[in-house]
Amino acid sequence: MLYQLFHLHQEYPFFNIFRYITFRAIYATVTSMVLLLILGPWLIQWLRRLQIGQEVRDDGPKSHLAKQGTPTMGGVLILLGIFVSTLLWADLSDPYVWMVLGALGANGVIGFLDDYLKVLKKQSKGLLAWQKFTLQILSGVLLSLWYLWVNHADTRIVVPFLKELNPALGILFLPFAVGVLSGTANAVNLTDGLDGLAVGPVIVVSLAFMGITYVTGHELFARYLAIIPVPGAGELAIVCGAMVGSSLGFLWFNAYPASIFMGDVGALALGGGIGMMAIVTRQELLLLLLGGIFVAEAVSVIAQVLSYKIRKKRVLRMAPLHHHYELGGVEEPKVIVRFWIVSIILALLSLSTFKLR
Repeated sequence: MLYQLFHLHQEYPFFNIFRYITFRAIYATVTSMVLLLILGPWLIQWLRRLQIGQEVRDDGPKSHLAKQGTPTMGGVLILLGIFVSTLLWADLSDPYVWMVLGALGANGVIGFLDDYLKVLKKQSKGLLAWQKFTLQILSGVLLSLWYLWVNHADTRIVVPFLKELNPALGILFLPFAVGVLSGTANAVNLTDGLDGLAVGPVIVVSLAFMGITYVTGHELFARYLAIIPVPGAGELAIVCGAMVGSSLGFLWFNAYPASIFMGDVGALALGGGIGMMAIVTRQELLLLLLGGIFVAEAVSVIAQVLSYKIRKKRVLRMAPLHHHYELGGVEEPKVIVRFWIVSIILALLSLSTFKLR
Protein backbone atom coordinates (compact mmCIF):
# COMPACT_ATOMS: atom_id res chain seq x y z
CA MET A 1 0.00 0.00 0.00
CA LEU A 2 2.78 2.43 0.90
CA TYR A 3 4.32 1.62 -2.50
CA GLN A 4 1.59 3.70 -4.11
CA LEU A 5 2.96 6.82 -2.39
CA PHE A 6 5.72 7.08 -4.99
CA HIS A 7 3.07 8.43 -7.40
CA LEU A 8 3.23 11.62 -5.32
CA HIS A 9 6.93 12.09 -6.11
CA GLN A 10 6.32 14.85 -8.67
CA GLU A 11 4.58 17.00 -6.07
CA TYR A 12 6.56 15.74 -3.05
CA PRO A 13 10.02 14.46 -4.13
CA PHE A 14 10.54 12.69 -0.81
CA PHE A 15 8.00 10.00 -1.78
CA ASN A 16 10.19 8.94 -4.69
CA ILE A 17 12.08 6.76 -2.22
CA PHE A 18 9.12 4.37 -2.09
CA ARG A 19 9.92 3.29 -5.64
CA TYR A 20 13.07 1.48 -4.56
CA ILE A 21 12.85 -2.21 -3.76
CA THR A 22 15.89 -2.05 -1.47
CA PHE A 23 14.29 0.66 0.70
CA ARG A 24 10.99 -1.16 0.96
CA ALA A 25 12.66 -4.52 1.67
CA ILE A 26 14.57 -3.00 4.59
CA TYR A 27 11.47 -1.44 6.10
CA ALA A 28 9.38 -4.55 5.49
CA THR A 29 11.95 -6.36 7.61
CA VAL A 30 11.80 -3.76 10.36
CA THR A 31 8.00 -3.56 10.29
CA SER A 32 7.42 -7.29 10.70
CA MET A 33 10.10 -7.60 13.39
CA VAL A 34 8.69 -4.73 15.47
CA LEU A 35 5.19 -6.16 15.11
CA LEU A 36 6.37 -9.53 16.45
CA LEU A 37 8.25 -7.92 19.33
CA ILE A 38 5.16 -5.96 20.34
CA LEU A 39 2.62 -8.76 20.01
CA GLY A 40 4.83 -11.65 21.16
CA PRO A 41 4.45 -11.22 24.96
CA TRP A 42 0.69 -10.78 24.61
CA LEU A 43 0.36 -13.95 22.51
CA ILE A 44 2.46 -16.01 24.93
CA GLN A 45 0.30 -14.95 27.89
CA TRP A 46 -2.90 -15.59 25.93
CA LEU A 47 -1.79 -19.08 24.90
CA ARG A 48 -0.83 -19.87 28.49
CA ARG A 49 -4.26 -18.82 29.74
CA LEU A 50 -5.89 -21.09 27.15
CA GLN A 51 -3.40 -23.85 28.03
CA ILE A 52 -2.39 -24.25 24.40
CA GLY A 53 0.92 -25.97 25.05
CA GLN A 54 3.35 -28.32 23.36
CA GLU A 55 2.89 -32.07 23.79
CA VAL A 56 6.34 -33.68 24.11
CA ARG A 57 6.97 -37.16 22.70
CA ASP A 58 7.55 -39.84 25.35
CA ASP A 59 10.16 -41.52 23.15
CA GLY A 60 12.16 -38.33 22.59
CA PRO A 61 15.20 -37.08 24.49
CA LYS A 62 14.46 -36.94 28.21
CA SER A 63 15.73 -33.36 28.40
CA HIS A 64 12.72 -32.30 26.33
CA LEU A 65 10.22 -33.29 29.01
CA ALA A 66 10.79 -29.87 30.60
CA LYS A 67 9.32 -28.29 27.45
CA GLN A 68 5.92 -29.87 28.13
CA GLY A 69 3.21 -27.23 28.11
CA THR A 70 5.29 -24.49 26.46
CA PRO A 71 2.91 -22.33 24.36
CA THR A 72 2.80 -23.38 20.72
CA MET A 73 1.16 -22.31 17.43
CA GLY A 74 3.26 -19.14 17.49
CA GLY A 75 3.51 -19.48 13.71
CA VAL A 76 0.18 -17.64 13.52
CA LEU A 77 2.02 -14.54 14.71
CA ILE A 78 4.84 -15.11 12.20
CA LEU A 79 2.31 -15.23 9.37
CA LEU A 80 0.55 -12.12 10.67
CA GLY A 81 3.84 -10.19 10.62
CA ILE A 82 4.66 -11.37 7.09
CA PHE A 83 1.24 -10.57 5.66
CA VAL A 84 0.86 -7.16 7.32
CA SER A 85 4.37 -6.06 6.35
CA THR A 86 4.04 -7.32 2.78
CA LEU A 87 0.66 -5.67 2.28
CA LEU A 88 2.13 -2.39 3.54
CA TRP A 89 5.35 -2.32 1.54
CA ALA A 90 4.99 -4.48 -1.59
CA ASP A 91 3.58 -3.67 -5.02
CA LEU A 92 0.35 -5.63 -4.74
CA SER A 93 -0.15 -5.69 -8.51
CA ASP A 94 2.74 -8.15 -8.79
CA PRO A 95 1.35 -11.72 -9.13
CA TYR A 96 4.48 -13.30 -7.68
CA VAL A 97 3.85 -11.55 -4.36
CA TRP A 98 0.43 -13.19 -4.16
CA MET A 99 1.85 -16.58 -5.19
CA VAL A 100 4.29 -16.60 -2.29
CA LEU A 101 1.63 -15.31 0.11
CA GLY A 102 -0.63 -18.05 -1.25
CA ALA A 103 2.01 -20.70 -0.53
CA LEU A 104 2.52 -19.29 2.97
CA GLY A 105 -1.20 -19.12 3.63
CA ALA A 106 -2.12 -22.54 2.20
CA ASN A 107 0.58 -24.37 4.13
CA GLY A 108 -0.20 -22.29 7.20
CA VAL A 109 -3.83 -23.44 7.10
CA ILE A 110 -2.71 -27.09 6.78
CA GLY A 111 -0.34 -26.64 9.70
CA PHE A 112 -3.03 -24.89 11.75
CA LEU A 113 -5.42 -27.81 11.23
CA ASP A 114 -2.69 -30.23 12.31
CA ASP A 115 -1.86 -28.17 15.43
CA TYR A 116 -5.54 -27.68 16.24
CA LEU A 117 -6.22 -31.42 16.24
CA LYS A 118 -3.08 -32.21 18.26
CA VAL A 119 -3.16 -29.41 20.80
CA LEU A 120 -6.81 -28.48 21.25
CA LYS A 121 -8.59 -31.70 20.28
CA LYS A 122 -5.89 -33.85 21.93
CA GLN A 123 -5.60 -36.10 18.88
CA SER A 124 -1.95 -37.08 19.19
CA LYS A 125 -1.42 -37.73 15.47
CA GLY A 126 -3.16 -34.57 14.27
CA LEU A 127 -3.91 -34.78 10.58
CA LEU A 128 -3.27 -38.24 9.21
CA ALA A 129 -0.33 -38.45 6.81
CA TRP A 130 -2.55 -39.04 3.78
CA GLN A 131 -4.77 -36.08 4.72
CA LYS A 132 -1.79 -33.74 5.10
CA PHE A 133 -0.16 -34.85 1.83
CA THR A 134 -3.46 -34.64 -0.06
CA LEU A 135 -3.96 -31.04 1.05
CA GLN A 136 -0.35 -30.17 0.22
CA ILE A 137 -0.58 -31.76 -3.22
CA LEU A 138 -3.86 -29.99 -3.96
CA SER A 139 -2.53 -26.57 -2.92
CA GLY A 140 0.76 -27.29 -4.74
CA VAL A 141 -1.04 -28.13 -7.98
CA LEU A 142 -3.12 -24.94 -7.83
CA LEU A 143 -0.08 -22.75 -7.11
CA SER A 144 1.97 -24.44 -9.83
CA LEU A 145 -0.80 -24.00 -12.42
CA TRP A 146 -1.08 -20.34 -11.43
CA TYR A 147 2.67 -19.94 -11.90
CA LEU A 148 2.56 -21.64 -15.33
CA TRP A 149 -0.31 -19.42 -16.42
CA VAL A 150 1.50 -16.22 -15.43
CA ASN A 151 4.74 -17.42 -17.08
CA HIS A 152 3.06 -18.62 -20.30
CA ALA A 153 3.99 -22.24 -19.54
CA ASP A 154 7.73 -21.52 -19.43
CA THR A 155 9.10 -24.53 -17.55
CA ARG A 156 12.83 -23.79 -17.73
CA ILE A 157 14.92 -24.10 -14.60
CA VAL A 158 18.43 -22.92 -13.73
CA VAL A 159 21.13 -25.55 -13.21
CA PRO A 160 23.82 -24.37 -10.74
CA PHE A 161 27.35 -24.05 -12.17
CA LEU A 162 26.20 -24.63 -15.77
CA LYS A 163 25.68 -21.38 -17.65
CA GLU A 164 24.22 -22.75 -20.86
CA LEU A 165 22.00 -25.46 -19.40
CA ASN A 166 18.43 -24.34 -18.67
CA PRO A 167 16.33 -27.43 -19.34
CA ALA A 168 12.58 -27.09 -19.93
CA LEU A 169 10.75 -29.72 -17.91
CA GLY A 170 7.56 -29.58 -19.96
CA ILE A 171 4.79 -31.77 -18.57
CA LEU A 172 7.11 -32.94 -15.77
CA PHE A 173 7.18 -29.44 -14.30
CA LEU A 174 3.89 -29.86 -12.44
CA PRO A 175 4.90 -32.86 -10.30
CA PHE A 176 8.37 -31.33 -9.94
CA ALA A 177 6.98 -28.03 -8.59
CA VAL A 178 4.52 -29.81 -6.29
CA GLY A 179 7.41 -31.87 -4.95
CA VAL A 180 9.46 -28.73 -4.29
CA LEU A 181 6.61 -27.06 -2.41
CA SER A 182 5.57 -30.03 -0.27
CA GLY A 183 9.13 -31.27 0.19
CA THR A 184 10.40 -27.92 1.44
CA ALA A 185 7.42 -27.42 3.74
CA ASN A 186 7.84 -30.83 5.36
CA ALA A 187 11.63 -30.52 5.56
CA VAL A 188 11.37 -27.26 7.51
CA ASN A 189 8.74 -28.88 9.72
CA LEU A 190 11.07 -31.79 10.51
CA THR A 191 13.84 -29.33 11.39
CA ASP A 192 11.62 -27.58 13.92
CA GLY A 193 12.52 -29.80 16.86
CA LEU A 194 14.79 -27.65 19.03
CA ASP A 195 14.50 -24.10 20.34
CA GLY A 196 15.26 -21.78 17.42
CA LEU A 197 16.70 -24.56 15.28
CA ALA A 198 14.38 -24.13 12.29
CA VAL A 199 13.90 -20.38 12.43
CA GLY A 200 17.66 -19.70 12.24
CA PRO A 201 18.16 -21.38 8.82
CA VAL A 202 14.85 -19.85 7.67
CA ILE A 203 16.34 -16.40 8.35
CA VAL A 204 19.54 -17.30 6.47
CA VAL A 205 17.70 -18.77 3.46
CA SER A 206 15.27 -15.84 3.34
CA LEU A 207 18.17 -13.36 3.38
CA ALA A 208 19.79 -15.25 0.51
CA PHE A 209 16.55 -15.20 -1.46
CA MET A 210 16.25 -11.48 -0.82
CA GLY A 211 19.33 -11.05 -3.01
CA ILE A 212 18.39 -13.81 -5.47
CA THR A 213 14.92 -12.40 -6.13
CA TYR A 214 16.34 -8.91 -6.60
CA VAL A 215 18.91 -9.91 -9.24
CA THR A 216 16.48 -12.31 -10.94
CA GLY A 217 13.97 -9.52 -11.37
CA HIS A 218 16.60 -7.09 -12.66
CA GLU A 219 17.15 -7.66 -16.38
CA LEU A 220 20.70 -6.30 -16.43
CA PHE A 221 21.89 -8.23 -13.36
CA ALA A 222 20.21 -11.45 -14.51
CA ARG A 223 21.84 -11.27 -17.94
CA TYR A 224 25.22 -10.53 -16.39
CA LEU A 225 24.94 -13.55 -14.08
CA ALA A 226 23.63 -15.74 -16.94
CA ILE A 227 20.41 -16.67 -15.16
CA ILE A 228 16.88 -16.57 -16.54
CA PRO A 229 15.43 -13.09 -15.88
CA VAL A 230 11.97 -13.04 -14.34
CA PRO A 231 10.38 -9.59 -14.61
CA GLY A 232 8.58 -8.77 -11.40
CA ALA A 233 10.47 -11.28 -9.25
CA GLY A 234 12.41 -8.43 -7.63
CA GLU A 235 9.29 -7.47 -5.71
CA LEU A 236 9.66 -10.69 -3.75
CA ALA A 237 12.60 -9.12 -1.94
CA ILE A 238 9.95 -7.31 0.12
CA VAL A 239 8.28 -10.62 1.02
CA CYS A 240 11.69 -12.07 1.91
CA GLY A 241 12.35 -9.07 4.12
CA ALA A 242 9.02 -9.60 5.86
CA MET A 243 9.92 -13.27 6.41
CA VAL A 244 13.31 -12.30 7.84
CA GLY A 245 11.80 -9.70 10.15
CA SER A 246 9.03 -11.97 11.42
CA SER A 247 11.50 -14.79 11.98
CA LEU A 248 13.89 -12.50 13.87
CA GLY A 249 11.05 -11.20 16.02
CA PHE A 250 9.90 -14.74 16.72
CA LEU A 251 13.45 -15.87 17.51
CA TRP A 252 13.52 -13.26 20.28
CA PHE A 253 11.03 -15.47 22.16
CA ASN A 254 11.91 -18.85 20.58
CA ALA A 255 15.64 -18.75 21.45
CA TYR A 256 16.81 -21.33 23.99
CA PRO A 257 15.09 -21.80 26.39
CA ALA A 258 12.02 -21.12 24.24
CA SER A 259 9.03 -19.24 25.61
CA ILE A 260 6.95 -20.26 22.59
CA PHE A 261 7.10 -22.71 19.67
CA MET A 262 5.98 -21.99 16.11
CA GLY A 263 4.15 -25.30 15.63
CA ASP A 264 3.25 -26.81 12.27
CA VAL A 265 1.36 -23.66 11.34
CA GLY A 266 4.64 -21.75 11.23
CA ALA A 267 7.06 -24.42 10.01
CA LEU A 268 4.92 -25.67 7.11
CA ALA A 269 4.07 -22.11 6.06
CA LEU A 270 7.67 -20.88 6.05
CA GLY A 271 8.77 -23.97 4.14
CA GLY A 272 6.04 -23.48 1.57
CA GLY A 273 7.00 -19.83 1.12
CA ILE A 274 10.66 -20.73 0.59
CA GLY A 275 9.69 -23.41 -1.93
CA MET A 276 7.60 -20.92 -3.91
CA MET A 277 10.50 -18.44 -3.91
CA ALA A 278 12.70 -21.13 -5.45
CA ILE A 279 10.13 -21.89 -8.15
CA VAL A 280 9.57 -18.25 -9.12
CA THR A 281 13.32 -17.57 -9.40
CA ARG A 282 13.94 -20.93 -11.19
CA GLN A 283 16.38 -21.90 -8.41
CA GLU A 284 14.75 -25.15 -7.34
CA LEU A 285 17.99 -27.12 -7.71
CA LEU A 286 20.04 -24.51 -5.86
CA LEU A 287 17.61 -24.86 -2.96
CA LEU A 288 19.07 -28.32 -2.31
CA LEU A 289 22.34 -26.61 -1.34
CA LEU A 290 20.93 -23.39 0.08
CA GLY A 291 18.49 -25.28 2.29
CA GLY A 292 20.96 -28.07 2.99
CA ILE A 293 20.06 -28.19 6.69
CA PHE A 294 16.44 -28.89 5.81
CA VAL A 295 17.50 -31.48 3.24
CA ALA A 296 19.75 -33.25 5.75
CA GLU A 297 16.98 -33.40 8.35
CA ALA A 298 14.49 -34.83 5.84
CA VAL A 299 16.98 -37.34 4.44
CA SER A 300 17.87 -38.49 7.97
CA VAL A 301 14.23 -39.37 8.64
CA ILE A 302 13.84 -41.19 5.31
CA ALA A 303 17.09 -43.12 5.86
CA GLN A 304 16.08 -44.07 9.40
CA VAL A 305 12.67 -45.36 8.33
CA LEU A 306 13.97 -47.29 5.31
CA SER A 307 16.85 -48.80 7.24
CA TYR A 308 14.57 -50.02 10.01
CA LYS A 309 12.03 -51.47 7.60
CA ILE A 310 14.61 -53.20 5.41
CA ARG A 311 17.42 -54.09 7.83
CA LYS A 312 15.61 -53.86 11.17
CA LYS A 313 18.45 -51.55 12.24
CA ARG A 314 18.65 -47.82 12.78
CA VAL A 315 21.34 -45.69 11.14
CA LEU A 316 20.94 -42.91 13.71
CA ARG A 317 20.40 -42.88 17.46
CA MET A 318 17.17 -41.02 16.71
CA ALA A 319 15.77 -39.10 13.74
CA PRO A 320 15.63 -36.30 12.73
CA LEU A 321 19.36 -35.59 12.67
CA HIS A 322 19.39 -33.04 15.50
CA HIS A 323 18.15 -35.68 17.95
CA HIS A 324 21.00 -37.97 16.89
CA TYR A 325 23.52 -35.37 18.07
CA GLU A 326 21.56 -34.67 21.26
CA LEU A 327 21.58 -38.34 22.24
CA GLY A 328 25.29 -38.40 21.40
CA GLY A 329 25.93 -35.96 24.24
CA VAL A 330 25.96 -32.61 22.41
CA GLU A 331 24.04 -30.01 24.40
CA GLU A 332 20.95 -28.54 22.76
CA PRO A 333 22.30 -24.94 22.43
CA LYS A 334 25.45 -26.25 20.71
CA VAL A 335 23.43 -28.32 18.24
CA ILE A 336 21.31 -25.27 17.41
CA VAL A 337 24.17 -22.83 16.89
CA ARG A 338 26.25 -25.32 14.92
CA PHE A 339 23.33 -25.97 12.58
CA TRP A 340 23.01 -22.20 12.14
CA ILE A 341 26.72 -21.96 11.27
CA VAL A 342 26.40 -24.72 8.67
CA SER A 343 23.35 -22.95 7.22
CA ILE A 344 25.33 -19.70 6.82
CA ILE A 345 28.21 -21.52 5.10
CA LEU A 346 25.78 -23.26 2.73
CA ALA A 347 24.15 -19.91 1.91
CA LEU A 348 27.53 -18.37 1.07
CA LEU A 349 28.42 -21.34 -1.13
CA SER A 350 25.04 -21.09 -2.85
CA LEU A 351 25.47 -17.40 -3.62
CA SER A 352 28.97 -18.07 -4.95
CA THR A 353 27.50 -20.34 -7.65
CA PHE A 354 26.06 -17.30 -9.42
CA LYS A 355 29.57 -16.03 -10.13
CA LEU A 356 31.05 -19.50 -10.71
CA ARG A 357 28.62 -19.93 -13.60
